Amino acid sequence: MAYWLMKSEPDAWSWDQQIKKGAKGESWNGVRNHTAKQNLMKMKKGERAFFYHSNVGKEIVGIVEVIREHYPDPTDEKKTFVTVDVKAVEHLPTPVTLERVKAEPKLKEMALIKFSRLSVQPVTAAEWDMIRRLGGLKT
Repeated sequence: MAYWLMKSEPDAWSWDQQIKKGAKGESWNGVRNHTAKQNLMKMKKGERAFFYHSNVGKEIVGIVEVIREHYPDPTDEKKTFVTVDVKAVEHLPTPVTLERVKAEPKLKEMALIKFSRLSVQPVTAAEWDMIRRLGGLKT
């Protein structure tokens, strides 16, 4: 199973809004970066991603699950980009801030640090486990 991190500005789409969508989830649309698009296209149903509040907060606040694999993004008039549907599955009791990630030597290679502007990025299994622990969840 692959793991991911998906960024959203909380004033555009927040963790609370994601939770309110319940089991039907929501489309992760509006991605307009080709590397992020490629990552969306690699996502498989059942895989999980960290939900990261970017710009405001700069913290990992929850975990979502892919419930529908990539399809054309209806918000893209040029029909170039794709979206996936995700649902909230778990809240991190302790949000993991970007500062905390940067302070952890075992996370120094994480895409969140190396490719800070990439909105959809891979997470290794070791990074996944570490972030879960830092966030107060069991691995």
